[in-house]
Amino acid sequence: MEDSRIIELYWKRSSDAITQSKEKYGSYCFAVANNILGNTEDSEECVNDTWFHAWNAMPPHRPDSLRMFFAKITRRVSFDRFKLLSAKKRGGGEIAAVLDELAECIAAETDIENELIAKELGESIRLFVRSLPARESDIFLRRYFFTEPIERIVSRYGLTSNNTAVILSRTRSRLKDHLIKEGYLDE
Repeated sequence: MEDSRIIELYWKRSSDAITQSKEKYGSYCFAVANNILGNTEDSEECVNDTWFHAWNAMPPHRPDSLRMFFAKITRRVSFDRFKLLSAKKRGGGEIAAVLDELAECIAAETDIENELIAKELGESIRLFVRSLPARESDIFLRRYFFTEPIERIVSRYGLTSNNTAVILSRTRSRLKDHLIKEGYLDE
């Protein structure tokens, strides 16, 4: 079913919206959640929560890209679950490695308390990613937005693990330089 028709179902408050969303995007959202959590049961719960949050968001929100809309919800729900599980000394998945890799580029949480600054920072990072060559941008997003394991990225692009690690390291370094230039980080 076309995304626009699924969105219309949400706006009409039809339960078919969730059925169609599960059918079209269920496995995709599961992959996003499972990359973060590394646990089938928790990932399935997050995907179910995704449909609940989508139901509550539409209306009034009408997403431009349903796939990205669901990905963002799934990521947020999965990160929340990861924090909860980490507090209980449980967890797994790729998120711990991803957060460690990005730590050098992101200022401490207390440095970004103001919501406006956080939005500006997000926009600055988005512009940076859009300025990258297509392959680098895709690799960066797959690793740091979708939290895909390095092995899956290596397989997708036919690269070696070392080559992929170098691409990610150089891109993180460029991101750090970009954030310093934009005033979000100190040298």
